[in-house]
Amino acid sequence: MNRTSRVVTALVLALSLAPAAFADDAAIRKSISERVPQFPKIDEITKTPIPGVYELRVGTDLYYSDEQGNYIIEGQLVDTKTRVNLTEERIAKLTAIDFKALPFKDAMVWKQGTGERKLVVFADPNCGYCKKFEKDLQAVKDVTVYTFLYPILGGDSPEKSKQIWCAKDNTKAWRDWMLKGTAVTDSPQCDISALQRNFAFGQKHRIRGTPGLVFEDGRHQAGAMNTEQIEKQLVATRTKSPS
Repeated sequence: MNRTSRVVTALVLALSLAPAAFADDAAIRKSISERVPQFPKIDEITKTPIPGVYELRVGTDLYYSDEQGNYIIEGQLVDTKTRVNLTEERIAKLTAIDFKALPFKDAMVWKQGTGERKLVVFADPNCGYCKKFEKDLQAVKDVTVYTFLYPILGGDSPEKSKQIWCAKDNTKAWRDWMLKGTAVTDSPQCDISALQRNFAFGQKHRIRGTPGLVFEDGRHQAGAMNTEQIEKQLVATRTKSPS
């Protein structure tokens, strides 16, 4: 078979496959919209590694379906050969944050050593895991930490956050509270719109728990890490982060 024949064959094959793929997309949308009208608008439908199973993307939420939309699956898709959670990996890409575009003016900042490595933390003042994480951070060298107040635990978290944010030295107020349990006593009134912006940003990017960590490569995760894990992740992040 000459080169021209191979190209023609490839084009014919591509064209023959295109209607089927489109039919699957249309069939899934039609079935779900008719049978489950309350289901949110599907932004994108793509194939998964499993034959006949499709990913339904709704914003940054993922669902799965058969090729006719007869079934909807909500859960985690895991590759047992590589032990990779494909759902988590996909969501991480969808929710990746442009680190340089973060609203750092709305954060409290402290650094150790050269501060050359960067880490963002979304934290609630009543979060026990955040307090442990803050203590573990003290042993991490050459890091700049940007803390965004993120009072999502209820109770007096919003009030504590306001008091800390409005303190004369809010970074010191934050660290005194998290590391020593010393409450703010001299907090004047101030503009707290930053707290509202933090909440909106966190919700947009699926930061649903505290501490919510964001690394320089844009990936983020929920949950505290110990000193060794923090160091390991910072090293890995520096090798992957865009220049």
